[in-house]
Amino acid sequence: MLKVGGIAPAFTLPDESGTPVSLAALRGGPVVLFFYPKDGTLGCTVEACEFRDSWQAVQAAGAVVLGVSPDPEASHRRFRQRHRLPFSLLVDADHAVAERYGAWGQKSLFGYRYLGILRTTFIIDAAGRIGRIFERVRPIGHAARVLEALKA
Repeated sequence: MLKVGGIAPAFTLPDESGTPVSLAALRGGPVVLFFYPKDGTLGCTVEACEFRDSWQAVQAAGAVVLGVSPDPEASHRRFRQRHRLPFSLLVDADHAVAERYGAWGQKSLFGYRYLGILRTTFIIDAAGRIGRIFERVRPIGHAARVLEALKA
């Protein structure tokens, strides 16, 4: 279980164009790492578009935003283009990074239990430590809460 103040687990994942993105390469500024279940679904679209709509404030905070889901590159490209998302979407096909971050687990829908992404966001500070964890994220208003935390 990750805790605030702990070191964020290292990772390198491909983005929507296949370019590897490494957490280590982003040291020196805050990183907003949000795990979301699936491109194009209602909640995931709301969450991603709120980060897009808050982009000027995100940039003013000096932060990098990265979305992570198990969807493939092609799906991420379509989702990013369709909604004009200014940040990268990372492919965690085997959900190994989500597991390390505790963002993979049992879910339930209409009584059916299955394993999947647990909507979770991490703010990682310039030194690579976890500054804030948002669990059981509700998409509406989430970007505003993240921005408040970045300013604190």
